[in-house]
Amino acid sequence: MRIVVAITGASGSLYAQRLLELLAPSGHELHLILSRYAQAVIVEELGGQLRVPEGVQRHGLGSMNLPFASGSNPCDAMVVIPCSMGTLGRIAHGISDDALLRTADVTLKERRKLILVPRETPLSLVHVRNFELLLLAGAIILPANPSFYSRPGTPGEVADTVVARVLDHLGVAHSVGGRWREEPE
Repeated sequence: MRIVVAITGASGSLYAQRLLELLAPSGHELHLILSRYAQAVIVEELGGQLRVPEGVQRHGLGSMNLPFASGSNPCDAMVVIPCSMGTLGRIAHGISDDALLRTADVTLKERRKLILVPRETPLSLVHVRNFELLLLAGAIILPANPSFYSRPGTPGEVADTVVARVLDHLGVAHSVGGRWREEPE
């Protein structure tokens, strides 16, 4: 599977870091796009740089020369994690003036899996209406709402409760975190 991971400037860089780490050994073709503000948030939240696993192909935001920026060569799935409300709104309204937005637009129009992981609270009516537009267009809205029934003990384990749901929706097998009422081995 060819998967595009996009990171925006919303808080929650740890979610993206964990997703990249967990997808890297899965044997899928991985691509990475960062929004204009993503790097500033990554530096603030992760204390430096994003650790990009070997084999992940990075793409510039300004280039439209990406294979998946065209409907003739779309990705299989795209995850925007974390997804700012600004990015979510631009995707909802078909604005595609950079590589991240164009890839999301193509993913939707080609009926491929688009998973958006917003990390925002509280929500305004504008946010909810944008959610509605995206859900009607076929996107999956997967808010970064961690679970605690597995009793995560570290920030990474808390993030993994959200990332596990993303992996589930991608159809990628994993053993991250516990599942509700899962029988112990």
